[in-house]
Amino acid sequence: MPASDAKIKANAKYNKNHYDSMLIRVPKGKREIISEHAKDYDGSLNKFLNRAVDETMERDKNKG
Repeated sequence: MPASDAKIKANAKYNKNHYDSMLIRVPKGKREIISEHAKDYDGSLNKFLNRAVDETMERDKNKG
């Protein structure tokens, strides 16, 4: 059953108030490779990318 217009509107409002969006560009074909890896380890591309960023920032912070 498709989501109602009210549900779509409520989701958009929630996302606008709770999340920032970013666009990243990767070479052709790499998105699929990253997505498959994410499925194997985190289940979602978004969760995987957030974890990758967090871990890299923590590692960089500890270098200095």
